[in-house]
Amino acid sequence: MDKTAHMTVTHAIPGARPGSFRRALGNALEPWLYLSPAIILLTLSMLVPLIVGLSYAFQNFGPFGKSTWIGLKNFETLLGDPNFWRALKNTVWWTVGSLVFQFFGGLGLALLLNRDFPGKRLTQALVFLPWAVPTFLSGLVFAWLFNPVVGPLPYWMADLGLLPEPLNILSDPDLAMWGPILANIWFGIPFFAITLLAALQAIPGDYYEAAAIDGASAWQRFTKITIPFLAPTIAITVLLRTIWIATFADLIWVMTNGGPANATSILSTYIFAQAFSRLNFGYASAVATVLLLLLLLYAAILIRMRKSLLAGQ
Repeated sequence: MDKTAHMTVTHAIPGARPGSFRRALGNALEPWLYLSPAIILLTLSMLVPLIVGLSYAFQNFGPFGKSTWIGLKNFETLLGDPNFWRALKNTVWWTVGSLVFQFFGGLGLALLLNRDFPGKRLTQALVFLPWAVPTFLSGLVFAWLFNPVVGPLPYWMADLGLLPEPLNILSDPDLAMWGPILANIWFGIPFFAITLLAALQAIPGDYYEAAAIDGASAWQRFTKITIPFLAPTIAITVLLRTIWIATFADLIWVMTNGGPANATSILSTYIFAQAFSRLNFGYASAVATVLLLLLLLYAAILIRMRKSLLAGQ
């Protein structure tokens, strides 16, 4: 840019001075300069494994790590694999069953903890305790609890009429999935309780006072005030928890190892078994790619719903 053009641009901006644009640009880029090491590290640690993993889906790995490019053959094999479709069905059951009970249990605890009552702090500590327990330990504890030799749960369930006799439901293909689901419910309720409690405490109390003066019932206040304010938080927490549950293989692997007869095999455990038990890394990556695409589609739908909820407020 010559001197005449620079003077023209400078005079075209009211109050602009020579070098002001350069200073403004430097001020805008300065925070990104400080953040650049972290951004580069996160980009490399996330994008590189993702790209490498996706490339594995189009390869076949032989002995000694030798790979050959096979195109879409892994995905063709996947479409005809009954174990994949069973794992997909189990993933939906595992995710929905865990999520529904976790959400309503967490919402109920959040509503309870939002009130003042004797022993509230102790109750909060007990409610949040499962979230601090390692998942590996949670799986071992629940596997012990469901064992009819040393665990009490089979006898309690038999006394309640839920079982015909004390037996280990983890060894029954028709009931085995309920074991990890119950363990996951216990583990995941605190997440919803913590996040929803924070959202409840952010709702202005004036809204409830005005609604009470107008004669609104408790149910009307809950449906017309509480739920609309919680809706954006519910959307994002349900999104995060769904992704975590769908990819959460720890409890199932520790408690049942995907059995009996693949009755508790979900996509994440199926990926683990294919990759590290059968060393079929290409096929495991193909299954992981399908799981990634399904979760991205689900996330896009839920994020759009959240935006519409925010726009409607």
